[in-house]
Amino acid sequence: MNLNATDANSASDEELVRRVQGGQTSAYNLLVVRYQHKIIQVAQKFVSDYADASDIAQEAFIKAYKALPNFRGESSFYTWLYRIAVNVAKSYLEGLSRQKNQVDVDGEDFESKDTHGVLTDATTPDRIIESEELKKVILQAVSELPSELRTAFTLREVEGLSYDEIADAVKVPVGTVRSRIFRARQYIESKMQQFRN
Repeated sequence: MNLNATDANSASDEELVRRVQGGQTSAYNLLVVRYQHKIIQVAQKFVSDYADASDIAQEAFIKAYKALPNFRGESSFYTWLYRIAVNVAKSYLEGLSRQKNQVDVDGEDFESKDTHGVLTDATTPDRIIESEELKKVILQAVSELPSELRTAFTLREVEGLSYDEIADAVKVPVGTVRSRIFRARQYIESKMQQFRN
């Protein structure tokens, strides 16, 4: 049975997954359309270039499609897809690190426009210039972090995941996540302190 336009909009992720698993491969296109923008945004937390983020998203959707027969619904489809996207992005960064020995993250693209937290300083009129300069210092510091620290820090401070969610996404114990984020913050704070002095 094919989905008409009304069914497509109202069908739950679970229903679409069941249809794909049942052989109706066209239902997967609806999941791609539903989450493509979100997954590209996830990828852009790791890479600065939109084309690279799109490639990561496409690879994540391909991997998810191939793995979908084994999807058991223990988490939501989006949570499962998100983990796949994070792993694809990490693999991409590790490949770059091997090539360049350091990942170059473009600060303005790295920070999403709706992000609030450590990467967005208070920008009262008299502090805009200082704020912009400090933001560059922070983003430069983030780009200098080792891959595993940068990933943990980004998922926590930019993406807003809990420690448990990060541990689940990157497949390490929660204690390791806490340690990585602590070390990342220490390094970034040292750079901020140098800037203020």
